[in-house]
Amino acid sequence: MPKRIWPLVLALLVAVAPVAASGGQDYAESRRVLIESIEDDVRATAAYIGRARLDDRVMAAMARVPRHEFVPERVRRYAYENRPLPIGYGQTISQPYIVALMTDLLALGEDSVVLEIGTGSAYQAAVLAELVARVYTIEIVEPLGGAARRRLARLGYDNVEVRIGDGYDGWAEHAPFDAIMVTAAASHVPPPLLGQLKPGGRLVIPVGDRFFTQQLILIEKRDDGALTTTQVLPVRFVPLVRAE
Repeated sequence: MPKRIWPLVLALLVAVAPVAASGGQDYAESRRVLIESIEDDVRATAAYIGRARLDDRVMAAMARVPRHEFVPERVRRYAYENRPLPIGYGQTISQPYIVALMTDLLALGEDSVVLEIGTGSAYQAAVLAELVARVYTIEIVEPLGGAARRRLARLGYDNVEVRIGDGYDGWAEHAPFDAIMVTAAASHVPPPLLGQLKPGGRLVIPVGDRFFTQQLILIEKRDDGALTTTQVLPVRFVPLVRAE
């Protein structure tokens, strides 16, 4: 990607939409404004992400998932701003635009089985669960993983299974997966994840150093097992945490 467009894209990744909501209110209007903000970001980055709009199913899922349920109470009034928010333990809930884009890049079907590395508060897992048959998600930070499991159960997402552990090695007993998403930046693509990706499947992962520009990467596995890699967008994610 030409260097001259990096400031534009990175500015969009941290842009704040004026949709803060007070606790206890009806969030419908805030969600509507958020969806418009995501659509604006997609159009602004269309030349780089290769699309001027995202799949209608993805946008409908983004509109349905109650993001305020996936953020701490102290930042709930910012839940429908189009930006990342802290969720504790040095982790964040991703910017809705990025959640929507990464979901769209996976080209999911209703029967898809998806692996997610980096559950966090389970917002991304909930969006995926709206679209696919089954989501397996791994979180290395035990308090976050436990809270995510309880939150998903309370909200009725019974097609998501949460595992607490190191996601680098994937989840072999449920492989192969139609799609894999990594929601933290790695220095390289973990080989076990490539091995657990089904032929015809897609893997989305941010790759790069936490102190420099990271690239959102789309990897597609052809039916013969060959891999194609596409750089989609410069991004900034928290680093992928490994077990000691």
